[in-house]
Amino acid sequence: MTRTLVVGVDGSSESLAAADWGAQEAVRRNARLRIVHAWLWQPLELPLAQERATEAARVRDILKAAEEDLADRYPQLDLTADLVEDAVVPALLQAGRAAETLVLGSRGHGAVLGFLLGSHGQQVIAAAQCPVVSVRHAKEAQGLGAGQGEIVVGQQGGVEESGEVLRFAFETAASRNAVVRAVRAWNLPPVYAYSPGSMWVADQFGGLEPYEKAALAQALEPWRDKYPHVKVVEHVEMGSGAEVLLTTASQAGLLVVGRRRRQSHVGMRIGSVAHAALHLARCPVAVVPHG
Repeated sequence: MTRTLVVGVDGSSESLAAADWGAQEAVRRNARLRIVHAWLWQPLELPLAQERATEAARVRDILKAAEEDLADRYPQLDLTADLVEDAVVPALLQAGRAAETLVLGSRGHGAVLGFLLGSHGQQVIAAAQCPVVSVRHAKEAQGLGAGQGEIVVGQQGGVEESGEVLRFAFETAASRNAVVRAVRAWNLPPVYAYSPGSMWVADQFGGLEPYEKAALAQALEPWRDKYPHVKVVEHVEMGSGAEVLLTTASQAGLLVVGRRRRQSHVGMRIGSVAHAALHLARCPVAVVPHG
């Protein structure tokens, strides 16, 4: 089965930057790139002359222009383009069901506010079954090329919990011949969380920080074995997960974070760390569902 990356395009500069990122990644992975434009005819209840055929032609022109641009710049790319008559979120979620990765554009708003995902982007990221990569407009991103810089990945929990997130990071690094910087952030537990059992476990490793380092090393072991040529840097730091990751990824080529698949009582959520990364990181951010 051919590996496929899907990019949502709408003619904006942000979506075209995402398409360019997706094309480069597809070429590196020897995968197919499918660009999708979701469009649903919804006549306005206003005294304006609207013709469905005219609007449909405009949408097709946007898709064709994006397809021709990528085909011209990446002649080796296995490329398809589809106009999907559906609302944006369900169209992208459906396309993502058969995709290895889903790529979206994201509008930046300066160095402080960072990404402005919009409701569509947040809904897709929160519910997608595959990893979703959010890409900034080239002029608003940092000065690294799409294939440059370390792959920074946040690791938490045990071996099984972080397996899918680490797999994505290592696979991406292998396709780029890049370094993986695996980051594990930790904090002192609150007083009520202390127990003789938990402290005994930490004591076996010589304290909390050595325990965290051992946990990171254990989570990385199977992926080091599978990708022996990928250089790995282990980074364990005390602090909040979001703060440590954003600081570490200041010069990264890609930041990879996890999102739990489980639905909360308020619906699908992306989690605080992923939310901060998507809004504040200056490099592309991959959100990988797990659990």
